[in-house]
Amino acid sequence: MYQTEISRGGKAGYIQNGVDRKALELFCEMRKELGLRQTSYTFASVFKVCARLVDLEIAKQVHGVIMRSGVDLDVCGRIALVDMYAKCGSIEDARQVFDEILERDVVLWTAMITGYVQHGLSEEALQLFEEMLEEGVSVNQFTIASVLSACAVGDYLEKGQQIHGKLVKTGSKPDAFVASALVDMYAKCGNLEDAHKVFDRMGEGDEVFWTALITGYVQHGFDNEAFQLFKEMQCAGLKPNQFTFASVLRACVSLMALERGRQAHAHIIKVGFELNLFAGNTLVDMYSKCGSIEDAKDVFYKIPKPNVVSWNAMITGCAQHGLGRDVLKLFQEMQLEGIKPDHITFVGVLSACSHAGLVDEGRRYFNSMSSNYGVDTRLEHCACMVDILGRAGLLEEAECFIRTMFLQPNALVWRTLLGACRVHGNVEQGERVAKCLLMLEPHHAGTYVLLSNMYASAGRWDQRTEIRNMMKERKVRKDPGCSWINIRNREHIFVMGDRSHPQIDEIYTNLESLTRQMKEAGYVPDTDFVMHDIEEENKETFIGEHSERLAIVFGLMSTFSGIPIRVFKNLRVCGDCHNATKLISKIAAREIIVRDANRFHHFKGGLCSCGDYW
Repeated sequence: MYQTEISRGGKAGYIQNGVDRKALELFCEMRKELGLRQTSYTFASVFKVCARLVDLEIAKQVHGVIMRSGVDLDVCGRIALVDMYAKCGSIEDARQVFDEILERDVVLWTAMITGYVQHGLSEEALQLFEEMLEEGVSVNQFTIASVLSACAVGDYLEKGQQIHGKLVKTGSKPDAFVASALVDMYAKCGNLEDAHKVFDRMGEGDEVFWTALITGYVQHGFDNEAFQLFKEMQCAGLKPNQFTFASVLRACVSLMALERGRQAHAHIIKVGFELNLFAGNTLVDMYSKCGSIEDAKDVFYKIPKPNVVSWNAMITGCAQHGLGRDVLKLFQEMQLEGIKPDHITFVGVLSACSHAGLVDEGRRYFNSMSSNYGVDTRLEHCACMVDILGRAGLLEEAECFIRTMFLQPNALVWRTLLGACRVHGNVEQGERVAKCLLMLEPHHAGTYVLLSNMYASAGRWDQRTEIRNMMKERKVRKDPGCSWINIRNREHIFVMGDRSHPQIDEIYTNLESLTRQMKEAGYVPDTDFVMHDIEEENKETFIGEHSERLAIVFGLMSTFSGIPIRVFKNLRVCGDCHNATKLISKIAAREIIVRDANRFHHFKGGLCSCGDYW
């Protein structure tokens, strides 16, 4: 009876009902109190419980019991033992058990290969597959699917093509399981053309099949194509799963397409996934990154039992929006709920301290990470600490921190300090920092641009020219500054002085009118932010045509009064555009949300959420 209660299917089975701890209690009761003899069948069931619990310590204890009991595991028991160790995180123990088994069938080989894939060990999985073939073991569809997954994880396109070629030569049409793995492999390896060919040949597939292709398109930046596939999937009458929605929402983030994200959210509610933890976490992330932190908060507080991923998404989102005090409050709430912060949590907390100018709090959290929370310090945390000090103008302290930190500073850490030197106009220190950076990354455009702009701000035009010439000699190219805005699910991109937009004449007419109103309200262009050696009278025109202004004006033209405008920029917004946007928000009576390379700025009524600290 006990063996049946532990392992049998149906509604009464503890494993199938997810009551795994109770199943283990029953196992201990039958072993200790009743002295019942355990069979291989019993142990196989208990192994499955341990695998579901992902508890390595209990897994090893159970394995120790079987070794002392003298029970000879059958094939199912051995497979369950290998699978248990793999899923509990000890692939080494799984392999040791596998090697000790002399008679290995296809299921056992596949379990071990799958274990390697789950741990991201593609090379080991493919090597084991070769050994399997050498021993003459016939493969099944699950083996093929696992090996194709190994190719996908490790980006082994050629190996995946070879396996596909063998399938074609045999003349057997792959079943839906293998076909999905083929689509996933081709898509993840970047061969979307072949992924689509397999997809088309299979005809109508299930939601897993469609999701594999949609995910591939998103991973390789074909976000609009992914949306089109998502529409076709719905037209085919298939119900998207949580992974489909996760990929669609990631596409929304890539395009900064808030309205599409809201449409996807409505669909999630319709199919009943709104309170699903996975969907909730993805929605919080999407809303935060698309500029609607209030929507992100609304979703977060509806998640029944948020996990560490949920809290991290909310903390990171608030940090990106400059809500430092909100982040610290969330951090306290997180601990009260019994959720242990991890390294991602502290990146969010330290970033929030940086954007909000909370220097003392930043120092305290950085110093307490390891001692109070058991979180190892990483380079990302060090970069955040440098940013905290640098933004506050504590440049010498920031450099001293870098030179004395126990980790070897990388380019990110040094570039963070160089950015602070640029903002505060410390050319001498900036030159010193740039030398360190150029040794680490001699072809990274960011270093040259920061140094060039620093010289320009100081009026040292000859040195700026030298840096620009050095970029040409070394063939270093920088991405041009641009801004974009989504209007009715269409992305509109602008560059400085743009003349390519079909409504450009109307945009400039409105920009000129708005500029006149700004000047009447006291606006004086700050031409110190012009990084080019041109005549003073041309500088005002130059700065007045920055890409974010064109995008903002187009947004005002294209939306109804009272609708917030969300603009995204790939570079840091300049000081003059920041001042201008504050004034525009007051004149137009609109909330304007600008996401630059560092953070979100919420402009409303002539003020910015950053408090002019960014």
